[in-house]
Amino acid sequence: MAERQKRARRSERVTRTGRRNAGTVGGGLPAIGLEAEFATVIDGVPQKPEDVFGSPRAIVRGPLVHRTGRSYHLPTGGALYFDTGVMEIATPMIEIARGCGARGTRSLWESLAFLRGELDAWEAETGREVRLVGFSAHYNVSFDVPREEAKHGRSVEQLAYLLTHLLAAPVMLLAANRRSTGVGVRPRGNRIEITADFTPDAALMAATATLIVGIVRAVMQWPSYELSELARHRIPVVRSFVPKKHSSRKGWVAKVDCFPENPFTSDVNAPKWTTASGGRLSLREMAGRTTRQFWSSISALGDPLSLQLIAAVMRGRAPSLLELPDRPAAYEDVGRLCRWDDLFPLTLLPRSRYERVLGHAVSGRRVHMYGSWHRPIGVRGWTHIVFRRERDGARRVMSLDEMLAHLDAWDRTSNRRISQRRVYHTARDIERRLVADRRAALGEVEHLRRRESDFASLDAELPPAKKGVEHPLEKRVAVERETPLPLTREGSPAKAQMTAKPAARKRRQRAAAPKAAEAPKEAKAKAPKAPKTKAPKALKAPKAPKAPKASKAAKASKAAKATKAARPPEVAKEPEALEPPKPARPRTRRPKRTDNEVNPNP
Repeated sequence: MAERQKRARRSERVTRTGRRNAGTVGGGLPAIGLEAEFATVIDGVPQKPEDVFGSPRAIVRGPLVHRTGRSYHLPTGGALYFDTGVMEIATPMIEIARGCGARGTRSLWESLAFLRGELDAWEAETGREVRLVGFSAHYNVSFDVPREEAKHGRSVEQLAYLLTHLLAAPVMLLAANRRSTGVGVRPRGNRIEITADFTPDAALMAATATLIVGIVRAVMQWPSYELSELARHRIPVVRSFVPKKHSSRKGWVAKVDCFPENPFTSDVNAPKWTTASGGRLSLREMAGRTTRQFWSSISALGDPLSLQLIAAVMRGRAPSLLELPDRPAAYEDVGRLCRWDDLFPLTLLPRSRYERVLGHAVSGRRVHMYGSWHRPIGVRGWTHIVFRRERDGARRVMSLDEMLAHLDAWDRTSNRRISQRRVYHTARDIERRLVADRRAALGEVEHLRRRESDFASLDAELPPAKKGVEHPLEKRVAVERETPLPLTREGSPAKAQMTAKPAARKRRQRAAAPKAAEAPKEAKAKAPKAPKTKAPKALKAPKAPKAPKASKAAKASKAAKATKAARPPEVAKEPEALEPPKPARPRTRRPKRTDNEVNPNP
């Protein structure tokens, strides 16, 4: 990092009010935040962004939410501002939890991709060229140790000095390059800020953030922040190492002249560094031992991809940027030569609660709380949101921690009014009906297609019909149904109306179908098959001795006789059928239907 003097921003002069990049001391959730600084090169000439653009409003085409000073919130939730000759992007607060380092990296690179798109549009309008050159990256971790502990050697300043000795080797191996000038640690009241070179690889940046958060949160729990704690925890440190004062603000930095030789250009695998304990280790061995001492804390807060990359770099399975011949060319055009590849999709790593709250606020989505609708109209720093009550226009300032209780309601409403929700449900019902009708039509078409396919396959399986041979059974039955058979009726119509049962009809059986085809239908109607039943007993009494069928009648079952005796009395009027010359028509019993019977006229 090039040395330059930076004046303190107004927001940083009041860091003790707890409104900068982290939760307040002693209250709220512990959080992290990432920042990245870029030098601007306009038409091949380095220039200050405030001299060229004046304000971020000149770059971003859409509406912006003012944050403080000359900084504005981007639609991604991050902030963009010009800071002493560089263009700086900062992420929103992200509570410390598993995957927080990856979430911070994703938020930073999403804002960077958005900024690069707006600069491309500016180039198309003006005909000029803008390049973003990677400068530095800042990793902020909240310091939530009670202030009373400062009297016992646990102040934020002592922690920053201790971390300068501890983080130098592992951060160099993960984030530095051969042109780097140092790794710094700065106390910022309610947070600790670790500064290093910008890393043009998103995966390496996420790994660096994960390692820094895990180590800082673990060291923060130590009973003392004295340098003697390094030997007690067996942390390797170069014997002659003495950090320098930070050139820009308060803090310390591990620069090149703090070591016997330049650690950024030396071989990372050469055991040339004498430690305070007297051993000689390489830079990779010192970084690996430090990482192993805090691996439990790192793995508790890291995502699988970052943890694998940290282990691979520390063991030499993956190369470090210090092992390359020179600094990668991606530094010279960030956003084009190095892009965001969505390493951490939302399906695998959802956004943090603080991100969701600030995202709703920046988008201007209203929320229903305390019995009224409130719409966000601005933000104050990183930790407070200004609302306007729609009922009377009254203003209300809420912290991010207070808005966590209303986050679920905020997610559900998402700026939808009651009328909009009604229209939405109506549209959804219409859409569902259309989809159902479309599916029904497609189902009917598919059914017809399958039916035609079945008929085609059936015709293919059956052999071709020969001449003189009748059609298959299904087609023959269909033809027979079209031609009704003659019906037989007993007695006159008046008698048929008096009887409860309808007139018996002659039904053809499937077994007799081939023979019926040979004989004429008229003959079948005139010569019916002789029934096995006899005439009523009252009428056959005089002829019983002479009739040859008397023996057959005697052999009839008792159940049949009981059935005949139970018939209604009007059957006794049958003698009219015995008048000459017409012979008496015996009354036939309706035969029992079989499975092979075909009823052409049901």
